[in-house]
Amino acid sequence: MPDDISATERMVREWQERATEKAEKFGRMQAQIEQISVTESSRDGAVRVTVGSSGMIEDLMLAESAGNRPMAKLAGEIMRTVQLAQSKLPERMQEAAASTVGEGDEAVRHMLGQAKRFFPEPPEEAEEPSRHPGAQERRSGPEDAGAQQREPSRPARPPHRSGPDDFDDEDFSRGSFLR
Repeated sequence: MPDDISATERMVREWQERATEKAEKFGRMQAQIEQISVTESSRDGAVRVTVGSSGMIEDLMLAESAGNRPMAKLAGEIMRTVQLAQSKLPERMQEAAASTVGEGDEAVRHMLGQAKRFFPEPPEEAEEPSRHPGAQERRSGPEDAGAQQREPSRPARPPHRSGPDDFDDEDFSRGSFLR
């Protein structure tokens, strides 16, 4: 019976050592992942974005030339550059996992799967910014001289009540119950 106890103790000790070693590897992996950042630039270099391992923007740099374009186009370039940087995070996380824990661990596979699901695929080539119904874009400059400018439509106002004989305690059509 003493042999059974010593074998059990040895098994428990080995299990503890493997668990401690695995915890240390996961700690190193976590530290490496927390240090990941990806910096990407737009094709013309007017937009430069750095995202951290969480995908959050850590830095955004705009060249002076970025101010010379329509805001909708600039916004599109910024978003495309952010997505491009974010799309590289799963690969960097996979590198950190491979160098510490290894990719065979079920928890690592789950984490990498979540990262691939959460972060976007690299964006396709830049398109014209999508136009949303109701969004107004004002153009000016020689290249847009022939473009029509539309005035935003104004909502219809409720009819104005002129006298006290029209007073109705339950009519709040003019926006407030305080008169």
